[in-house]
Amino acid sequence: MKKVLILSGSPRKNGNSDILCDEFMRGALEAGNAVEKVRVAEKKISYCRGCYYCQKSGGECAIKDDMAELLQKMIDADVIVLSSPVYFYSIAAQLKAVIDRTVARWLEVKNKEFYYIVTCADEERESQLRTIECFRGYADCVEGAVEKGIIYGTGVYEKGEIKNSPAFLEAYEMGKSV
Repeated sequence: MKKVLILSGSPRKNGNSDILCDEFMRGALEAGNAVEKVRVAEKKISYCRGCYYCQKSGGECAIKDDMAELLQKMIDADVIVLSSPVYFYSIAAQLKAVIDRTVARWLEVKNKEFYYIVTCADEERESQLRTIECFRGYADCVEGAVEKGIIYGTGVYEKGEIKNSPAFLEAYEMGKSV
């Protein structure tokens, strides 16, 4: 059994990438894993101010919000799923804030399996490459990180359209493979 943490970066509850997170979770639960999904937009997480208070305080951040609890979950997880819709060929700001705020204890986030879930209105996977590179940039900073899989949800814009896409089943199957 693995501890799986899904970070749904979609600002839209039940948006397409959020739906894929649910399907991944369903598969991972069926496979016997402990799974938690966090909708980042529902948490109070400010952006990193670059003050480096954390460097002088043993990893405690100067900002008092929901990030300390979320960062502990990231440290404790075996598997981290990063999910975002494509926003101007990058990730949603809510998830980027989480990634940046891991700086407080970034060396403790190690030996993780990473899965990426990306959705976009464009039909081409190439439109998702920069978003995936953002995820990979973070994983490159995580000691012992291993990329395990990517779900490409293309050609979806309206809520729920993803259910008619191959990505819907792929997310479930990938979750089962954890």
